Amino acid sequence: MPSPASSQAGQELSVTFCTRRRREMSPTTRDIVLACCIGEHRKHCWLHCGVVMPDHLHLVLTPHDGVDLTMLVGQIKGRSSFLINRERNRRGSFWQRDSFDHIVRADEDLEKKIEYVCDNPVRKGLVAKCDDYPWLWRAWFSAG
Repeated sequence: MPSPASSQAGQELSVTFCTRRRREMSPTTRDIVLACCIGEHRKHCWLHCGVVMPDHLHLVLTPHDGVDLTMLVGQIKGRSSFLINRERNRRGSFWQRDSFDHIVRADEDLEKKIEYVCDNPVRKGLVAKCDDYPWLWRAWFSAG
């Protein structure tokens, strides 16, 4: 069954997905995952922000017209799995099959959603300030 957000072209979305068995990622693995997310910015979506936590990641993004969210998440999971498995000389799935997505509704504030996602490492006690977290990325400029 497709995600409720999968058919919402141009809609801001919050997306979360986890490693298989909630396995903790090494720093090198987190680097790979973040690079794969950033690689989709402007190509298939506007990536407002992304944070790679030890065993999951959060993204706030707006897919470009004609880009299905399921395809976009599949691109990120597929590319990162390939690179991670190559780095670790392993095979098999790296991510849990499912992901969680949420449409940022008109009555919600996109900036507050971005701030909430970016503050995840602080809330988890990983850093004192979100800007100190090396696996956080955000677009500072508006789309255009």
